[in-house]
Amino acid sequence: MASVEVERRPAVVYARLSDADLVSRANGGDKRALDALVERYAARVSRLTAQILGDIEDARDAAQESLLKLSVRLRQFRGDCQFSTWLHRLVVNTCRDLGERQRLRRSESLDDAGDLGVGADDDPSRVALLADLRRELASALGRLTVEQRRVVLLRDALGFSYEEIGKIVRIPVGTAKSYVHRGRENLRRRLQEYSAG
Repeated sequence: MASVEVERRPAVVYARLSDADLVSRANGGDKRALDALVERYAARVSRLTAQILGDIEDARDAAQESLLKLSVRLRQFRGDCQFSTWLHRLVVNTCRDLGERQRLRRSESLDDAGDLGVGADDDPSRVALLADLRRELASALGRLTVEQRRVVLLRDALGFSYEEIGKIVRIPVGTAKSYVHRGRENLRRRLQEYSAG
């Protein structure tokens, strides 16, 4: 009886595979390749979200959401750029989306009497004045151009740096500074008109 020799393939060392190989294997259903990609980039994603958002809890949420999106959307990576570039854009967009959700939550309370920062025993005329001022601010923001409104909110409401705004909105840093400056000037002028009226 002849013995049959089984050809043994060397074990795959996922940590040594290139990003392209890991992506290809992961898209082919290799869960260990996907795990290796997540492990390779988890620390980088965490650092990036912390730089963009500043807040530790928000950064953790955004990092987890980004890695989940990586797992779900990996098939969308077409390979026309480096994987790290694609992932960077996914993380930045996730941070932007998180910031937008938070901004919407904060702006929903503009007409809420409980969020005006005044006590129950405060002067009713002061409460009414604050409510009017917030409505006028919201109205003035609404009259800015889309670009100005976006960068002013990213800068002043969410605290992003000009570099971060440039990456998020995909404009040069100088353009972001210009939009913020013009947007603030327009807001200042409209609020002065409101105060004079």
